[in-house]
Amino acid sequence: MGNADKAAAMFKKGFSCSQAVLGTYCEQFGLDKKQACKISCGFGGGMHIDQTCGAVTGAVMVIGLKYGRTRADDVEAKMKTAKMVAEFAKKFKERHGSVSCTELLGCNISTLEGYQEAKKRDLFKQVCPKYVISAAEILDEML
Repeated sequence: MGNADKAAAMFKKGFSCSQAVLGTYCEQFGLDKKQACKISCGFGGGMHIDQTCGAVTGAVMVIGLKYGRTRADDVEAKMKTAKMVAEFAKKFKERHGSVSCTELLGCNISTLEGYQEAKKRDLFKQVCPKYVISAAEILDEML
């Protein structure tokens, strides 16, 4: 099973989009899956504040695990990480037109009304998995 399938399966089990993406890659970069799920929990659904898609934020965390700096003076690692995040976002936008959860879903799931609309339209089963899969596919191309 490839990373895209693993991420989709994790999402289907009930983890958030962000947890599914980070949880798929975390162990290969030295982060325990339980800790990864805790760290990424608040990032799903546009961080619950009408922001960036959780599949994207999960991918940004994966990029940080691979390229992120561990010393304040490591400007090279900081710049490499920033470049990779920008490249990821560009590729995701090329595929889907946006990195915004609300724009991608067509409703703001950080509100009760928006969440109910998403449930009614079955977006969490019909739409969100493609963003999780796409994030993993893009990561696989880049890493």
